[in-house]
Amino acid sequence: MNSVVCAIVGVGRLGYIHAENIARNINGASLKYVITAREESARKAAEQLDVPHWSTDFEQVMKDDTVDAVIIASPTSTHADFIKQCVASKKHIFVDKPITETVRQAKEVIPAIRESGIICQIGFMRRFDPAYKAAKKRIKAGDIGEPFYFKGISRDPGSPPENFIKNSGGIFIDMCIHEYDIARFLLEQEVKAIQTFGSVQLHPFMEKYMDIDQSLSYLVFEKGATADIEGSRNSMYGYDIRGEIVGTEGAIQIGSMQHEKNVILTKKKTYYDNIPDFPTKYSEAFLKEMEHFITCVQNGERPSVDEEDGLRSLQVAEAAKKSLCEHKKIYL
Repeated sequence: MNSVVCAIVGVGRLGYIHAENIARNINGASLKYVITAREESARKAAEQLDVPHWSTDFEQVMKDDTVDAVIIASPTSTHADFIKQCVASKKHIFVDKPITETVRQAKEVIPAIRESGIICQIGFMRRFDPAYKAAKKRIKAGDIGEPFYFKGISRDPGSPPENFIKNSGGIFIDMCIHEYDIARFLLEQEVKAIQTFGSVQLHPFMEKYMDIDQSLSYLVFEKGATADIEGSRNSMYGYDIRGEIVGTEGAIQIGSMQHEKNVILTKKKTYYDNIPDFPTKYSEAFLKEMEHFITCVQNGERPSVDEEDGLRSLQVAEAAKKSLCEHKKIYL
């Protein structure tokens, strides 16, 4: 396959990034459809990106035999249904995390994905970020010996609005799942048990939806490694994503708050600008993960992060939510 014809469903902040990358930045791919629930959003994105077709009707894409792949960047609650339709129409799938809203739904769609022979990649973009990729390379080379501990920090500069929170999977499924996945990726172990703690610090409306804005997860892995992961929606100073992995012979510190390489020196202070948001932090990672997906479709290869990774990390996130509610350690 020389050129992969794509459609995208959902063009919020992240969906638009994917749409722009396919339409303008990836050789061997083209974007034929923009589909959203709101007609105005679909039309506007299609016009901005010179996409020939836009619609609110997902069935239009399913009936078009020229479409090879669908990028699902719609709300989490819609993922399972869209995946089922793509499987039935034999369209390859890129779906942003989580794979589905619940583990039960994931276990329903995964056998169908595998039986169909289509490619399914999950949008865990941190695996494609240069800092995390370099850390993985160092670990594989044995530079820090045997890794046994991961520390992850995910701090967002504020909370999503209440309309998003009331329909979301909560802080563990919508946010911390990235850290659960990257911990699995770096340690090359599966999670055995998890215990979580959390509270509402700055956003009282979250209490109505049994959600929190400050969390801590403690993970125990099958081969004995451990991890602790902070998830916060209270980082008023910028988008703060960092990590550290400790091994028997050393450690690797991953990531930085520094936006540009420049450090500003003035009469009274020395400073640098903080990273403001996730599109800035992960612009290269978003491009690289989509390039990987397109290459896999072209060559008929299995993605490096697939539906099994989607299920495994969702199981951890769901257990994290259960742990917070039941105030106890949950075994997977």
